[in-house]
Amino acid sequence: MSIAWVFPGQGSQKVGMAEPLLDLPGARELFNLASELLGRDLWAICAGEPASEPAALDDTRNTQPALFVIESLLAEALRAQGRRPDLVAGHSLGELVALHVAGVFDFETGLRLMVRRSELMAAAGGGAMTAVIGFDRAQLEQLVAANADVVIANDNSEAQVVLSGTPEAVGAICAELRCKRAIPLSVSGAFHSPFMAAAAERFAAEIEAVPFADAQVPVLSNTDPTPCRDAAVLKRRLREQMTRGVRWRETMAQLLAAGVDTAVEIGPGNVLSGLIKRGCPTLATAQISAAADLG
Repeated sequence: MSIAWVFPGQGSQKVGMAEPLLDLPGARELFNLASELLGRDLWAICAGEPASEPAALDDTRNTQPALFVIESLLAEALRAQGRRPDLVAGHSLGELVALHVAGVFDFETGLRLMVRRSELMAAAGGGAMTAVIGFDRAQLEQLVAANADVVIANDNSEAQVVLSGTPEAVGAICAELRCKRAIPLSVSGAFHSPFMAAAAERFAAEIEAVPFADAQVPVLSNTDPTPCRDAAVLKRRLREQMTRGVRWRETMAQLLAAGVDTAVEIGPGNVLSGLIKRGCPTLATAQISAAADLG
């Protein structure tokens, strides 16, 4: 049996998501470390009881570090049970968790990168993102190709993508596209698009200063979902992630190509499991979001 661990990104967070992890070894210590780095109580923010700004869990400056801590805690708990993945992948911010779990860098390094990433992305305002469901892909690709101000930021499945760009360009494409639903997302910028170039340049400088080790298990990156262990290649792929799309549809295809039997989603919710069930129905899925799931 071959097992992949997959880590969700922004959108999976929910108030109260840290409470089921309270009894995990090191939970309080890691949240305290994150809170000290952020300058605000991340545990309280996850519980919906913040006392400082930014206060909302949905603020990307809180969401990204919180998910990094929670997903890393759950993965470490699985490792403590002697479980190991044969392959790892993460959606958007989940890629940093995957790199940490694969041994590319330690927890504190990953957390510091995530905090900086969240700050840079939050500051890169002026864009818009919209999830599109049930569309004609040929028409969508034609419309996007003809508009320089919008890209496919997340190619999640055959039936779901996320568009990113200027509000006017995203709105124009959604108005013309034949689709079942178009859902504007509550985000501060045009993530995973060329409009993040300035933020990506600053983040690249942060990444360059961090030593990467070769991965202990293959990693599927968002920008190039082919299995890779090489530290230099993984670093280059992460540098490109902020301005390029998340190729999750191809990531799922790679799971099948690599002979994966089971995909374990580690983190709150079941967004990735749902995509895998619909896109790769022959793959078994499991979710680990609380201490009780580790049984």
